[in-house]
Amino acid sequence: MKSTIAFGILPLLSLAAAAAVAPRDEPTYDAIIVGGGPSGLSALSGLARVRRNVLLIDSGEYRNGPTRHMHDVLGFDGVTPAYYRWAARQQISYYDTVTAVNGTVTSIESLNNNTQFNVATSWLNGTTGTVSARKIVLATGLRDILPSTPGIEENWGKGIFWCPWCDGHEHEDQPLGILGPLEEAASLVREISTLNSDIIAFVNGTDTAAQRAAADASFPEWARYLALKNVTVDNRTITRVNRLRDGAEPPADPSLPTAPEHDLFSLDFGEGESVQRAAFFASFPDEQKSDVGAKLGVTLYGGRLAADGTKGLATNIPGVYAIGDANSDNVTNVPHALFTGKRTAVYVHVQLAREEAQRELAANATVTRREKDLDLRAIWDEMNPRGILYAGEFEQ
Repeated sequence: MKSTIAFGILPLLSLAAAAAVAPRDEPTYDAIIVGGGPSGLSALSGLARVRRNVLLIDSGEYRNGPTRHMHDVLGFDGVTPAYYRWAARQQISYYDTVTAVNGTVTSIESLNNNTQFNVATSWLNGTTGTVSARKIVLATGLRDILPSTPGIEENWGKGIFWCPWCDGHEHEDQPLGILGPLEEAASLVREISTLNSDIIAFVNGTDTAAQRAAADASFPEWARYLALKNVTVDNRTITRVNRLRDGAEPPADPSLPTAPEHDLFSLDFGEGESVQRAAFFASFPDEQKSDVGAKLGVTLYGGRLAADGTKGLATNIPGVYAIGDANSDNVTNVPHALFTGKRTAVYVHVQLAREEAQRELAANATVTRREKDLDLRAIWDEMNPRGILYAGEFEQ
């Protein structure tokens, strides 16, 4: 039965929400992917290529949703995140064994010794329901924990950033600010030092003895390094961030991979004069966007879903995988998210093929010993050609 990509009404997308949740005859999907960012879409694409019956459930909330442009993604450098998701979905829609719908997964239940998972979901149309799968891929992402200082959340991703690779080039040779604790100031400066030499570290009252000791431990001679880079440390408490100019006006040429963005902000403090900066790079904490993995029993390492890179990013729960920003490999960028999705897609397919072969062989008692020896490496190599999303060597 041909399925459809149905994501509801999202930015730059006007497809209607799915009328039906289970678009195929079989009662259980091969896999359900939770999350529709780059990693989830990559996993969906990889499994579509080998005709696996897969459902992707997407809440429509994305960590990079506030960001103006997506960078360092070859072929899509400079596009908006919404456009990238739209283009990816359009391409995936040509594969007739996969389906994607809008909804929020509320819980996942493991059954039959982790051979089946029931996924309870609140669908976009206001209804609730449960769908089942043999494997689960968690692509649930992270949520940035922003301080309550007025002006930070409103300007997040639009002049206040956390990733120099993603947004630094558009603000090269502009007066920059660092927002974060003193312990991390020198490391942040080191990351953006190739962008310009006019940097102020706004450490917001964290210049304390304890923070200095922590900085000594993580970055010996940090104070001398900041002095060499002519970085001023401002320890005043920030009371407000004010936008003075919007770098998106006029909008950049969408055909260009990169173009300067001329934002301008002023910082107000509890005392003293305000300071103007063109843009900021911040170090704020983050957390899991969804708790369904933790509630299922997936181990967390440092707040991340623990995933074994030698086993296709499998978690401690058999049949459950964690990809993208949410997992414990601590790499958070779109190219890497695409890689993790592809790697897990390959591994999930091989595991499913192994289980299917075992059932088929058990059902046919007359098969020879040679027929029983399924060559899993051959399956891996066949669906994993070397290329930009090569998922690595086969690992038993």
